[in-house]
Amino acid sequence: MEKSIFDLVVNGADGQPISMDKYKGRVLLIVNVASQCGFTPQYEALEKLHRAYKERGLTVLAFPSNDFGGQEPGSMDEIVQFCRTKYDVTFDVMEKVHAIGDQKHPLFQWLTAHSDSQEEVQWNFEKFLISRDGQLIARYGSRTSPDDADLVSDVEAAL
Repeated sequence: MEKSIFDLVVNGADGQPISMDKYKGRVLLIVNVASQCGFTPQYEALEKLHRAYKERGLTVLAFPSNDFGGQEPGSMDEIVQFCRTKYDVTFDVMEKVHAIGDQKHPLFQWLTAHSDSQEEVQWNFEKFLISRDGQLIARYGSRTSPDDADLVSDVEAAL
C-alpha cells in the first residue's frame, strides 16, 4: 500500500492517467458520486464549496461509482454531460471506479485503510478530506452535506 495519497495514479474522465502528486499542496475533498442517487443534489453544494474555496487551495475530486444500487450506470460522456448541464460542475470528475469490493480502486483502498474505522465506503457521496500534505483529516458519511457546518469548518481549518 502506498504511504502517501500522492503516490497514487487515477484516471481523468477522458481515461488519461493523472498522478495524485499533481494535487500536492492543495486540500482535497474526494467524493464517490452517482447521478441517480437520492444524494445526487449534493453536487450543487459540492460546486458551491469548490467555487468558494478553490482560490484558497481546495480541490474537489468526484469519482463516479456504480457500486451502490446501480445508481451510476452511464458512460463517462453521459456522466460528465449530466454533471455539467444539471449542476454546472466545474470541479474535476474522474473516471468511474469501484469504491468497494474485490476491484476497489487503489485510491479507495488507501482512503479506507487510512480512516479511523477502516470500514468500506457505505454508499454514494461519502467524502474524504485530505490535508495539503496528503493526510486524511476526516471522513464524512453520505448524509453529511458539503455545506454542513462541521465539514466547512474542517475545510477552512485545513486551508
